[in-house]
Amino acid sequence: MKLRYAIAALLVATAFTVPGAQAQEKKQLAFVVNGASDFWKLAEAGVRKAQEELPNYELSLKYPEQAAAAVQQRLMDDLVAAGVSAIMVSAVDPKSSTDALNRVGGQVPLFTTDSDAPDTNRIAYIGSSNTDAGKQAGEIALKALPDGGKCIGFVGLPGADNARERIDGMKSVIAGSKVELIDVRGDDIDMTRAKRNVEDALAANPDITCMVGFYSYNPPRIYEVLKEAGKLGQITVVAFDEDPITLGGVREGTIAGTVVQQPYEWGYQGMKLMAKYLEGDKSVVPANKLIIVPTAIIDKANVDAFEAELKSRIGG
Repeated sequence: MKLRYAIAALLVATAFTVPGAQAQEKKQLAFVVNGASDFWKLAEAGVRKAQEELPNYELSLKYPEQAAAAVQQRLMDDLVAAGVSAIMVSAVDPKSSTDALNRVGGQVPLFTTDSDAPDTNRIAYIGSSNTDAGKQAGEIALKALPDGGKCIGFVGLPGADNARERIDGMKSVIAGSKVELIDVRGDDIDMTRAKRNVEDALAANPDITCMVGFYSYNPPRIYEVLKEAGKLGQITVVAFDEDPITLGGVREGTIAGTVVQQPYEWGYQGMKLMAKYLEGDKSVVPANKLIIVPTAIIDKANVDAFEAELKSRIGG
């Protein structure tokens, strides 16, 4: 009799524990961004699309509470402790985070996107060539300023590879021309500070003829300040990414052009890449460990077509 009760109890326990065990069998893939910004909405859409095609995985996109390397690192440590199977990260400051990133990469496969950390043990980088994107920004500036001009740049994280490479890329194109990038001001992805940087630069440099927004939210802050100061259309604006304010400025001609990336593809292709890698397909990682998703210049001639495609992707 006791044996019968024991067997019955075991069956009941199994009935409650097996579904949970099955649920835990789903591997967790996490995309960790560098800070809160609407820029990442397209990446979220890409992750959702990948989730539809990867039913045996649980995918998530995580925002650190603050755009700081230490905060981002704690988030990744928590994910590892919770059993995540692989992480893709836009490193806030890879130069100062090599040891921390290597620690994460030593526990789970680590991939980078948006801002690379090539000196770490990351498996591969998937994202833009930020150097090429910076060169495209230089092309926009040269075309918009045929007689030359002085530019001031604005960026979120000056220490991040994506910022440094964009700035260096732009400088390489305008070198020897009459267009100069005389200063770049950082804001640590703080929207209030980003706007104040533009206001301060405008007040301190009355002869400035060009402003460059290197992160997605910088061009909208430039646009707002110039509009409030009555200088919209008088100062050339070179932009990055596809914020609605930025695209509106391109359409009306107050922003010369914007260099757009494909964060949707980072989310979509990145998640599928990690899944294949976990399944043992190492051929998805090229020899140079770089998977470059091309950038493009959007100007008044192609902005409508680009925005229509953008809306279809987010809606899809």
